[in-house]
Amino acid sequence: MNYQITHRTTYRYYGRVSLCHNEARLLPRETSRQFVEESALEVLPVPALRRERTDFFGNRVVNFSVQDIHQTLEVTARSRVTVAPRPSLTDTPSPGWEEVVCLVRDLPELGAMEARQYTLESPFIRPNAALAAYARPSFTAGRPLLEAVLELNRRIFKEFTYDPQFSTLATPLSQVLEERRGVCQDFAHLAIGCLRSLGLPARYVSGYLETLPPPGQPRLVGADASHAWLSVFIPGLGWIDLDPTNDLLPDERHVTLAWGRDYADVAPLKGVMIGGGSHALEVSVDVMPLLPPAEADDEAA
Repeated sequence: MNYQITHRTTYRYYGRVSLCHNEARLLPRETSRQFVEESALEVLPVPALRRERTDFFGNRVVNFSVQDIHQTLEVTARSRVTVAPRPSLTDTPSPGWEEVVCLVRDLPELGAMEARQYTLESPFIRPNAALAAYARPSFTAGRPLLEAVLELNRRIFKEFTYDPQFSTLATPLSQVLEERRGVCQDFAHLAIGCLRSLGLPARYVSGYLETLPPPGQPRLVGADASHAWLSVFIPGLGWIDLDPTNDLLPDERHVTLAWGRDYADVAPLKGVMIGGGSHALEVSVDVMPLLPPAEADDEAA
C-alpha cells in the first residue's frame, strides 16, 4: 500500500519565545516491509541550526534550534511510503513462552542479546506482580508464545475501554490496569508491561493507522491519528507486531515511525524553550492512500 503522510504540529505561545531546542521523530524509518520513497521536515520559523541523526534504536531524529523571537512554532513532516503485506502467521509454530524467557536470558546469540534490553524496566513501564497476574491466564505452562500473545492482545481489546478522556502521559500503568480504560498508548504499555513481567522482550512502536470513513462518506483530511502498538520477539520469527487497541496484527494500514522501550524513547516532538509561558497545541495527521503507478495511469487514461 502506498501512502502520502502529512503530520503537522503547531504550538501557539501566549508570550514570546526567544530560543528553543527541539528533537523530532517524525520521519518514518525503513523496515523489511516498509520503504520510504521520500520524507522531509519543514520548520517555521526556519531553524538556525539543524541536523539529522540516527538514535540508539535506529530511529531517524532531527535536532533543530530556533533562535528568532517567535510566538508560533509549526513543524510539518511530509512523507511518501510503501508498506508491503505481512506474511501470514496462520498455523505458524513458535516455541513455548518459558523457553523464550530462557533463550533471551541465557543465550549470547545476537538477536537474543538485542532483545534482552526490552525485558527491563523503562521510564513508563515497571514490570511487577500485578501485570504478571493479569497476563497469566494467557500464558499457561508450555503454551506457544505466538498463541499466548495473540490471546493477551484479544483480552486487552475486549476487557478495556477506549477512552480518550481518561489518561494523560502522567497516568500510571497501575491505574490503567485497575480501571480498565485508556488509549492506544496505554494499551501498548500495558501489553509490554505484562510481557516484561514474565521475562519476555517487548518494545513500543509509534506510527500511523489509516482510518477508513463510514460507507458512503468521504475521507476527512486530518481525520487520521498517531497510533501506538507493540512488538514481541519470538525466536525463529523475529519481531512480531501486535495492536491491542484493535485486536489485530498490524499490516499494510500501519505505518511505522519509530520504536523503543516505551513512549519516552519515541516522542514525536520534544524540547526546551526560553519564554513563551503557556501555550495551545494543535496536531493534525493525514494518511492518504495513493494509487500504484500502473493503476494511476489507467485511471488517468
